[in-house]
Amino acid sequence: MPKHKTNSLFIFFLTAVVIFALATFASAKADQNQGRNQENNATTNGKNATSSGQINAEEHRSAVANFVQTLLNAADREQGGIGEQVRVIAQQQNDSEATTSQAMDKVQTRNKIKTFLIGSDYKNLGKLRSETVQTRNRIEQLNRLMENTQNATDTAEIQSQIQTLEQEQTKIENFIKAQEGKFSLFGWLLKLFNR
Repeated sequence: MPKHKTNSLFIFFLTAVVIFALATFASAKADQNQGRNQENNATTNGKNATSSGQINAEEHRSAVANFVQTLLNAADREQGGIGEQVRVIAQQQNDSEATTSQAMDKVQTRNKIKTFLIGSDYKNLGKLRSETVQTRNRIEQLNRLMENTQNATDTAEIQSQIQTLEQEQTKIENFIKAQEGKFSLFGWLLKLFNR
């Protein structure tokens, strides 16, 4: 075999070994950091949000379930079209929660080496962005409906649930930003081809 081909093959092999070693090191470091974060979260006495204001899928499921139940209770008390419209929005948000939680689970459980090499799961992050836009539209609808609510207690309850949902949206947006901001070796190349 000619010497220049042997040298090229050796350089290629050496590069592959270095990349594999870096990926393994990064994965081990990420696992170690994740373990520390889980320990820190366990010691915060049950707070739902992590220190960075992010959320995980299970916390989102719980928050949306509470939101939906409270809105359904308010819809039962409101007579006429407003109650039915609030019920429809609550059902839509409940349906959206399943998609959002599933996308968050897939992003969170993505192989760390794959994330290190090619970046985050941009397909599911796109789904999350789409769901946040739809949720923002529902929040606007609830604000308009709240103006027509006849019962002051229901108005206060709906306002409280709108604030809760807005906080959840902020946490999801922080989650998306954190996932998109993760370092990847060849992620820049993937983004270049996706434009």
